[in-house]
Amino acid sequence: MPEEPTAVPPPAGLPESSTTYFAEVENVAEMARLLKQARFATQGLGGLFPASLAVSAVQDVLDLACGPGEWVLAVAEAYPAMRVTGIDKSEIMIQFARSLGQAIPTVQFTVMDALEPLTFPDAAFDLIHARFIAGFLPVTAWPRLLGECRRLLRPGGILLLVEGEMALTTSPAVEQLSGYFTQALRAVGQSFSPDGKHLGITPMLRTLLNQAAFLACQSQAAVIEHSAGTAFHLSLYEDYAAAFSLMQPFLVRAGVATAEDLAPLYQRMLEEMLANDFCSLSYVLQTWGQQPPSDGISDTARSHVPVSATPEPGKDEP
Repeated sequence: MPEEPTAVPPPAGLPESSTTYFAEVENVAEMARLLKQARFATQGLGGLFPASLAVSAVQDVLDLACGPGEWVLAVAEAYPAMRVTGIDKSEIMIQFARSLGQAIPTVQFTVMDALEPLTFPDAAFDLIHARFIAGFLPVTAWPRLLGECRRLLRPGGILLLVEGEMALTTSPAVEQLSGYFTQALRAVGQSFSPDGKHLGITPMLRTLLNQAAFLACQSQAAVIEHSAGTAFHLSLYEDYAAAFSLMQPFLVRAGVATAEDLAPLYQRMLEEMLANDFCSLSYVLQTWGQQPPSDGISDTARSHVPVSATPEPGKDEP
């Protein structure tokens, strides 16, 4: 069996709060960024679920670290028979999500920290979804979280993980800032990369699921182009403009850059990303595995095992 992943310990003196997320969680600007990011990520992926993932019999869904609730609400609209729950540690995110979903009886949002034991009963969900959680999840926390997902899933249930790496671009400033970010995550123990040059999460997803004893693990990758003149160019620009502004205190605390270095570099990034010759590609990997079936599965539990993906016509479209 593969060895358990190990993390690089945070540097001495680094505040504990900076080791979980690169931006303040109670931040309106970050909430707006996550809302837009969720929409263009779903479009880039081609839908809410991988095309080959069977979900038509899924009834109860949990979204970990749901942010402002965009994915939860989109699933509820596309699949009205599903009951969808979103959790997030941010009070402001959950309040906003509740305001958007107050007229939808099949959704609920709860303040809950994915890094802590979750207060749901065993076997409560048919599918658990987690998108881009590597940005706050320490390497050492992955086995515990996946074990918690095993507890929460019904026999035959699905855990769907969605992660990406930093975009590959022709902008020197983007590349330098991206490098600072990946180095900072490694410095605080939140990167699987051996040298901090990448996030390092995507090649680990299947291994993490296998180590947690999920079965029938599969992956599906999507390549998204953000070059000048493409449909996703402005989406990446807005996302990076917000993210690299919000993360600057984190980069300074992690010791990878100074505030004096970051200010002019950030301005160059904005200029280079708006240039007519700006080119960019990124890829996002969806990896999923199945909760082992139980010999004593009841008829009710068997009815929850996924069969095929069938959203309402026209609903789950990019």
